[in-house]
Amino acid sequence: MITLFRLLARVPLPWMHALGGCIGWLVWWMAPDYRRRFKENAEAAGFTPQQYRPAIAAAGKMVGELPLVWSRPQGQSLLPHIVRWDGIEAFEAALAARKGVILVSPHLGSWETFGQAVGERFFETYGPITALFRPARKQFMADLIAGSRDRPGLQTLPTTVAGVRGLIRTLRNGGYTGILPDQVPPLGQGVWAPFFGRPAYTMTLLPRLAQQTGARVFLGVCERLPRGAGYAIRFEPFDGTAMSDPKATPEAAATAMNQGIERLIRSLPGQYVWDYARYKQPREEVVTADRPKGAA
Repeated sequence: MITLFRLLARVPLPWMHALGGCIGWLVWWMAPDYRRRFKENAEAAGFTPQQYRPAIAAAGKMVGELPLVWSRPQGQSLLPHIVRWDGIEAFEAALAARKGVILVSPHLGSWETFGQAVGERFFETYGPITALFRPARKQFMADLIAGSRDRPGLQTLPTTVAGVRGLIRTLRNGGYTGILPDQVPPLGQGVWAPFFGRPAYTMTLLPRLAQQTGARVFLGVCERLPRGAGYAIRFEPFDGTAMSDPKATPEAAATAMNQGIERLIRSLPGQYVWDYARYKQPREEVVTADRPKGAA
């Protein structure tokens, strides 16, 4: 599998996006449970088939671009594929202030490309982007993904208490981090908050990081451009809400965070991962020495 990904990483991106788009539609027609969940989530959020239909192909394009993102030769940059940077001035000004920056990017567009491209762009001046990372359970996937995490500009920490403490130190030292905010955290590590009008178990880690460190928060997305033309990266300041207010309740902070995520998704519904089980019950996590119950 690793060899195959390395070979596919050399195929031009337009070809891989075209192939991925076909795969997306193939899965759509062959997997009724997937299709049902996809439609239910998108329509319950208020989107029409015309608005969410492009996300069917986008799901396959996400798979098609993974060989480039995960397995390209060391030293090969993703930056030539980034066609446009919107809002970069405000984001870089926040980095330059050295008070910490949290970059919030949901399962929208190419989030794997996003993290690596941002890290590559700002590594020499501001150091690597830091992210929490839970290793894959299956060994072949762990080996495959390892190449994507071992890149200049990207630093990963384990999803343990020690990892969260490292993240806090990074922000207090003026560094920056990227977080996927629309994952369902384990029981005890979140609160119930509305997401597109439905209760969703929502992480409290991100608001706590903002409240404890005073870091600036930005929403961000890496949009796939048509016909494999590359990507457009967009930053949007996320300030003045309960999410960053130390006096806000966890529920109020989570609600504010979800509202910001909703706003970002509404701008690009055709590239959101609508099949994700966002409204599922949280799982119980085994209590260990490095991951006590309630830790992020």
